[in-house]
Amino acid sequence: MLFDGNGKLNLRRVVMVCVWTLLGLALISGGAWHWTQSWLDAPGPHTSEIIADLPMGTSLDGIAKRLQEAGAIDQPALFRAAAILSGNARRLKAGEYAFAPAASPRAILRKITTGEILQHQISIAEGLSIHQVLLLVAAIEPLSGTLPPPPPEGSLLPETYNFPRGETRAALIARMQAAQNLLLPKLWAERNGQIPLTAPEEALILASIVEKETGIAAERPLIAGVFYNRLRIGMPLQSDPTVVYARDKGVPNDAPISRADLAIESPFNTYKQPGLPPAPIANPGRAALEAVLHPATTDALYFAADGSGGHAFATSLDAHNKNVANLRAREKRQNTEE
Repeated sequence: MLFDGNGKLNLRRVVMVCVWTLLGLALISGGAWHWTQSWLDAPGPHTSEIIADLPMGTSLDGIAKRLQEAGAIDQPALFRAAAILSGNARRLKAGEYAFAPAASPRAILRKITTGEILQHQISIAEGLSIHQVLLLVAAIEPLSGTLPPPPPEGSLLPETYNFPRGETRAALIARMQAAQNLLLPKLWAERNGQIPLTAPEEALILASIVEKETGIAAERPLIAGVFYNRLRIGMPLQSDPTVVYARDKGVPNDAPISRADLAIESPFNTYKQPGLPPAPIANPGRAALEAVLHPATTDALYFAADGSGGHAFATSLDAHNKNVANLRAREKRQNTEE
């Protein structure tokens, strides 16, 4: 009783009731907190990777609901409470997230708080033309927006690029250009001072030709050396890939080169035009640029396919013609065996 026999308030009893009430509430609160912490650290209900998209502007309630719908959590109310009590309710970041199998709610909350957004990838192979790169970028679904106007040939650096869902195609192309613009001056500054080039743009042009001539890393400096030998004596580069580019303008075409193609009137046809073409014929990678800026020392003026994926090099036209004859004989034998 809170009152004594005289009807007066018993302060001692009041204090005791308050104390026991507070203790009870503390026990309940502590138990609830302990249970919440246990739930936060327990494995999540999902047995496989979960991908969840949290659009910009989604509320805390909306985030908890989306995570529940995706199967990442089973107690959205506890998730909301944990976000509020941890002080992270207003720090959750929009984006697409990947959660590992059985990721705990605490791990999920931490990832969304720190903004560890899922990164997609696109790999741009060395030697692709601008047309081919734009086709690849257009086909990647997580990207958004339309393609930008085609940038100059050779201005994109072939690499593997990470990007979050929703990045625009124009922004990704701009990053590829920025990467090439950053790399080319750096490599140019470290070049062999004996090469007969006057500007980094010329290195980009020659590297694009070397890139299209061979996919064998060890051959790139040798082929660069052959082209430098030709440039020094005023001999046309006579590079088949430049003829293909003059004919197809970077659009893929498997048609073999014909005699008519060799006669095409184009500044890119290095059978008819001396020196370098006016622009790159593809997007060269770092290795091709380094090969052009640090060529091998060689006396060779010619090279021809050897039938095994590589090339045979020669210092004279007679030796080159023999290499070509050997290639034709090998091809004939292979056709006969087939």
